[in-house]
Amino acid sequence: MRLSELPKGALAVVERVLDAHAADPIAQRLRDLGFVDGEPVRVVAVGPMGGDPVLIQIGFTRFALRRAEAARVSVRAEVAA
Repeated sequence: MRLSELPKGALAVVERVLDAHAADPIAQRLRDLGFVDGEPVRVVAVGPMGGDPVLIQIGFTRFALRRAEAARVSVRAEVAA
C-alpha cells in the first residue's frame, strides 16, 4: 500500500521508499527526513477534496507532502489496538 492511499487518521509503518530512477533526489530526501523501514507514520490531514497536500506525522515531526511524493512511500497499515 502507498502512503498516499491511507485515509485521515490512519496509522502505518514504512516499508520502503521507492526510487523513480537511479539517484532519485526526492526519494533520497524522503529517506533523509525519516521515511525509513520500520518507522511508524500517521496521516494527520489531507487537502481539500482528497487533494494536495497530505500532512504526515513521523514521531513528533509533521511533513506536508504532495500526493505524488507520498505515493513513493510503501507502507503497511497498522491495526488499532
